[in-house]
Amino acid sequence: MNIDLNAMSLKELRDLQSQVAKAISSFEDRRKKEALSELEEKARELGFSLAELTGVSTGRKRSPAVARYANPENPAETWSGRGRKPRWFAAALATGRKAEDLAI
Repeated sequence: MNIDLNAMSLKELRDLQSQVAKAISSFEDRRKKEALSELEEKARELGFSLAELTGVSTGRKRSPAVARYANPENPAETWSGRGRKPRWFAAALATGRKAEDLAI
């Protein structure tokens, strides 16, 4: 594959560079997936999972937080009490309401 780089414009060279970078990235991704599948297959043959052998857990899935507060004007708007306070909650507190008043 011979490409005359001297005959190409700057735009064509940059396009070629982009295509090469994408090709390298996809090649590395394919190789990693192949290696991972080979390792998982070998672990299965031996009666283990890959996570057991490497000590890396797949992680605990967290369930979504349960809503603890609801907007009295729009009950569809809820908040679990985690993270940043929603505007409706902060506005209600500013008008003198207590968090207990907004509890579900």
